[in-house]
Amino acid sequence: MAKKLLLLEDVEHLGRRGDLVNVKEGYAFNFLIPQGFALIATVDALRRQAKLQEERKKIAESDRKESEELAARLNGETLTFMVKVDHEGHMYGSVSSLDVIHQIKLQTGIELDKRFVMIKHPLKETGVFDITLRLKEGIVAQIQVKVLPEHALD
Repeated sequence: MAKKLLLLEDVEHLGRRGDLVNVKEGYAFNFLIPQGFALIATVDALRRQAKLQEERKKIAESDRKESEELAARLNGETLTFMVKVDHEGHMYGSVSSLDVIHQIKLQTGIELDKRFVMIKHPLKETGVFDITLRLKEGIVAQIQVKVLPEHALD
């Protein structure tokens, strides 16, 4: 049986602060309500909805501005990874979204969450790759990742 809830916080893949959502009772009573992410949609909770949506609007505006600034700094950035390869050119290991986040922090000083890096699978071959960063509020930045064999500079 579904339960109607008012979200107090943004919940990924469910909704944003101030949204009314329908979820299964188990999800509501075992996770959302105990964690303080939601309230049962009573008359009192519904009165809070407008205030929560207004707060969310202000936060979204701030997040959008911050993300646009980050995207401007990151667009066109090139990250280079030197990797070990065998005699046939196959990589040992891979380059993951965590590696990309770490390299961005080293090069630019910008700290990002790994969920912003849109890599479906770790990069397991050498080459040049265009990577999309999806920042808060849907703002997108493009970076380039070069995965080069260690002996390439010799």
